[in-house]
Amino acid sequence: MDNMSYPLILTLMVPKETKSYRHVYFICFLALYLFILFINVVVVVVIIMEKALHEPMYIFLSHLCVNGVYGATGFYPKILSDLILDSYVISFHMCALQTYVIYSSLLSEITILTVMSYDRYVAICKPLDYNSKLTKNTCVKLILFSWIVPNFFGVIAALLANLRSVCKYHIDKLYCDNWSIVKLSCVSSVVNNVFGYAITVTFVTFIVFIIVSYVKLISACKASLENRRKFWQTCLPHILSLINFTFALLFDFMYNRYGSNDIPESLRHFLALELVIVPPIFSPLIYGLNIRAVRKRVFTSCVAAKENISQKVHNLIVYKN
Repeated sequence: MDNMSYPLILTLMVPKETKSYRHVYFICFLALYLFILFINVVVVVVIIMEKALHEPMYIFLSHLCVNGVYGATGFYPKILSDLILDSYVISFHMCALQTYVIYSSLLSEITILTVMSYDRYVAICKPLDYNSKLTKNTCVKLILFSWIVPNFFGVIAALLANLRSVCKYHIDKLYCDNWSIVKLSCVSSVVNNVFGYAITVTFVTFIVFIIVSYVKLISACKASLENRRKFWQTCLPHILSLINFTFALLFDFMYNRYGSNDIPESLRHFLALELVIVPPIFSPLIYGLNIRAVRKRVFTSCVAAKENISQKVHNLIVYKN
């Protein structure tokens, strides 16, 4: 069947023991999605409202959080609808769209982390040049760069995958990705492989840039107590986010290459989900806990919510009596 035939429906992996635990899975995924929305939105709102956080580092962090929500929205609504309807199918074009959203989000995460590493490098290694180098105009250009480059690659990858004819109709994953779509085709995938290598080289270059910048940062921090303080306060969360994201990509690579045959089913599920679950939670959480204004705002909100609930309960009891 040609991929331009309508309708072209693909089947997705069915979670283990779905019949027995479908509603449990639904509640867990819904809770994760709501938590991702909450923690990312809280960080963005605090950065917008707190004038002290109107600095390049926090502006880039807000875009990292927005990107986390964007990527999560490419996965969670679909899996939630699959679980509630007990129907694990997707049209080919919607599969291509999901692939684009998830992978453009992942590539954007790399570019944003690259921009953040440049910001920290200038702030610590060249503090006197910080205001002249990280101007508003420069920040806008870096933000545009962090979105345009990955979305350009995402669009081309989605188009290349969408133009291929397919002869298989099952994706051994809970969501669609580019490699899974490519494997559906029975024709040569040379063009897709070449483009995949181009993406890999480009974004490995970004990762190398991050590593080099942090090698220089660590060297600079040895000579100054103030620089060491800045490093632990602002750079450590960035390093942890990068390590977490790198492991997530490695897990996804392992799953795509070896998940079908060589890995136990439970581990396969974990490898498939780690990439779409952990990064959107980890980055805002680790940064949020490190930013005093965010901690204060979340704590104040929780106390206010608790007091509000207590007052409503009290009013209800008084009303009944």
